[in-house]
Amino acid sequence: MGGAAFRWLLQLHRDVPKAARFYSEGLDFSINVCTLRWAELQNGPLKLALMHSPTSDYLMQKGCSSMLSFTVTDINSTVTKLMTLGAELDGPIKYEIHGKVAALHCLDGHVLGLYEPA
Repeated sequence: MGGAAFRWLLQLHRDVPKAARFYSEGLDFSINVCTLRWAELQNGPLKLALMHSPTSDYLMQKGCSSMLSFTVTDINSTVTKLMTLGAELDGPIKYEIHGKVAALHCLDGHVLGLYEPA
């Protein structure tokens, strides 16, 4: 079977170990590798790579960021946990017919979307 296979999503961060801790403690990612310059994390089939970049501030100002969206079982506790680890809530948690949704800015400006089904 030919073609391309998805490998991982890459995010640029100023502090890779801090970002790895954020995803590990905040969203239960397993840390497979973590150095000062590179980390590989996994949550089920999703692999997330974190790479050190001193220019990540510049990239965020230019709109070069990623957004990760996660389904969670308890949005309130997840938001609280992520904010304790340095995230900032982007507006209130919204209560939609289909469930609760929230957006947060995590380390280095990346956006996290959270969804708790109704």
